[in-house]
Amino acid sequence: MSSRKPSNFLAGASSATASAAQSELDGKQRKGNRLRRILPFLGPAFIASVAYVDPGNFATNIQGGSRFGYLLLWVVVVSNLMAVLIQSLAAKLGLVTGYNLAEQCRHNFSKQVTISMWVIMELVAMATDLAEFLGAALGFHLLFGMPLMVGGLITAAVTFVILGLERYGFRPMEAAITSFVGVIAICYVVETLLDKPQWGRVFAGAFVPGFDGSESVVLAAGILGATVMPHAIFLHSALMQDRVRVTDPAKQRRLYRFELIDVVAAMSVAGVVNAAILIMAAATFHHHGMTTVASIEDAHLTLRPLLGPAAGVIFALSLLASGLSSSIVGTSAGQVVMQGFLKRHIPVWVRRMVTMAPSLAVIWAGLDPTRTMVISQVVLSFGLPFAIVPLVMFTGSKRIMGSMVNRPATTIVASTVAGLVVLLNIYLLIQIFAGR
Repeated sequence: MSSRKPSNFLAGASSATASAAQSELDGKQRKGNRLRRILPFLGPAFIASVAYVDPGNFATNIQGGSRFGYLLLWVVVVSNLMAVLIQSLAAKLGLVTGYNLAEQCRHNFSKQVTISMWVIMELVAMATDLAEFLGAALGFHLLFGMPLMVGGLITAAVTFVILGLERYGFRPMEAAITSFVGVIAICYVVETLLDKPQWGRVFAGAFVPGFDGSESVVLAAGILGATVMPHAIFLHSALMQDRVRVTDPAKQRRLYRFELIDVVAAMSVAGVVNAAILIMAAATFHHHGMTTVASIEDAHLTLRPLLGPAAGVIFALSLLASGLSSSIVGTSAGQVVMQGFLKRHIPVWVRRMVTMAPSLAVIWAGLDPTRTMVISQVVLSFGLPFAIVPLVMFTGSKRIMGSMVNRPATTIVASTVAGLVVLLNIYLLIQIFAGR
């Protein structure tokens, strides 16, 4: 099947990449370096993974680690496992059907439901962009000491420049975004070495679930919303829908196995970064009794005397790379959502201008950027069911997926994930309205 694409960036792989992938699927490249054989299939999940290491993750994980130590590390682990499952299903939906998740919703739901879902996803996109834009502006502020508003305007300009890479095809954009992910990962490997965490408590926090009051539940919901991102589900399905075109079921299964490697590798990197952020906050701030480190600015200022000037610079650099890369990906995801649900397409620069307006308003009003980012991530967690539930429905439908339909066990696990997300959000609503 084919569909109208929202931008050249999503139009598919380059001819060289597609040719190499087809040769591998046809069994013509049995010899040679294994990495070179896998390389044509890598990329889409790494683009989607940017959404899992955006500035919203910095905000929620820093607050979670500083206030509760290693207690909520298990939420990061569980969220990342959920991300692997959900993103693998998103990739499968796009590569098998040739339609992305938003298009499938338009084809299978009523007009009223489709429009309602579009409105919800646009609100989610706005919440997403708020965190990303503020994060990049904070990065410029912390690195160069410039006012937040100036940092915000530079963020807008840089984003426009990088988005312009789409005119040169798919791979340059993939390479640019993957490079940003690499910078973030390297920064946090260094940070983890500097902060010397208590590894026994790290492993306990990673595998023993627990909460400590309603605020920990709010932060857990924020971590979940920041880790399993709704817009990344829609985007990943779109990145896969025409990247490498195969219709033979055997080749589709082989292609899907390659894409699973992409998903596991990308989500593993994102998971390690998320865990490292929380571990850094727990080992540095909570360990020294600084449980009120509630903002990214405070974290940056406190890191320098505790771990040295280099730690502050590395932290700010990772935040800047995170904000710029995720802002680009968020804009592309917004295009996918609008085109998929409404069959409408607006110029990417128009969407960029509209979505950055709330962020500039927050900066102008002097609101706390970190708290704003945490709240935005809670909004994302409320949007998750509207992405996960349709995804499970469609990938579990033999009519839609044919021989690539989910196995019963996969559907059960994915349905359980969707149920847990819904229950967590209901509990969070009760806590909010109870004033706790």
